[in-house]
Amino acid sequence: MITVMTGAGISTDSGIPDFRGPTGLWRNDPDHEKLVTLDYYLADPEIRRRSWRFRRESPARTAAPNAAHLALVELERAGLLDRLVTQNIDGLHQKAGSSPDLVLELHGNMSGVLCVSCGSRSTLAEALDRIDAGEADPACHECGGILKTTTVMFGETLPEEAVAEAVQAARRCRTFLAIGTSLQVQPAASLVGLAVRSGAHLVIVNAEPTPYDDFAEEVIRDPIGEAVPRLVARLIA
Repeated sequence: MITVMTGAGISTDSGIPDFRGPTGLWRNDPDHEKLVTLDYYLADPEIRRRSWRFRRESPARTAAPNAAHLALVELERAGLLDRLVTQNIDGLHQKAGSSPDLVLELHGNMSGVLCVSCGSRSTLAEALDRIDAGEADPACHECGGILKTTTVMFGETLPEEAVAEAVQAARRCRTFLAIGTSLQVQPAASLVGLAVRSGAHLVIVNAEPTPYDDFAEEVIRDPIGEAVPRLVARLIA
C-alpha cells in the first residue's frame, strides 16, 4: 500500500501560492507569519483583522483541484492508497474526489470557524458575511469570545487522531510519496523518516531540495502537475 503526504506545492497549479518556495508568501512578506501564529492572533485585534481579510481574499476559497489532485484520486480508485496525509488547509483533495475517510488534515481546514473560548463552531462563509456587513473582527455569538478558522496555527497542537493515523500509515506502507512539501515542518516531516525506518520506499516530488532527499529512492523535480499524474500512472500499471 502507498501513503501519500502533500504540502503547499501540490496546490500551486490551482492558483494557491506556497509558503517557503522562491515566490512563497513568507519570502515575499515575512510579517505574514504573524497572521497564522496563535499568540499574535489572540493578542492583537489588528492581526485578527488582517487575518480575516487574508482569508476573504485567499484564492483557496474558489480554487479548483488540478491534475495532481485528480491523479491521487485515481491512485485511490486503483486500491493502492492507504492514507492521504496533507499539510494543506484548502480541502482540494476532497473536492477532487478523494474519500474524506482517507484524507488526514494535519493542519486543519479553512472552511470552518470556532470560538477559542467556548468551542462553538460555525463556517468561514458565515464569518465572512459578517465581515462584509461591517464587523472587521467578528466575535462569537454565543459568548463573545475570539473566533478563528479551524486551521492549526503556529503555537497550537496538531489534531491527535489525525497524527496517530498518519503515524500508523507511515509505519505500514510499502511506498511513501512526499509531494510538494519542503519537509521542514515538524512533526509532519518526521513521518518521512518513520516510513523509511519501517522499510518503505521513499519518493519525493518537490521543486526545491528537502532534508530527506538523501533517503529517497527517487527525487523528482519536474512540475508537480506533470510529475504526479505520470508517477501515478506508473504505479498503477
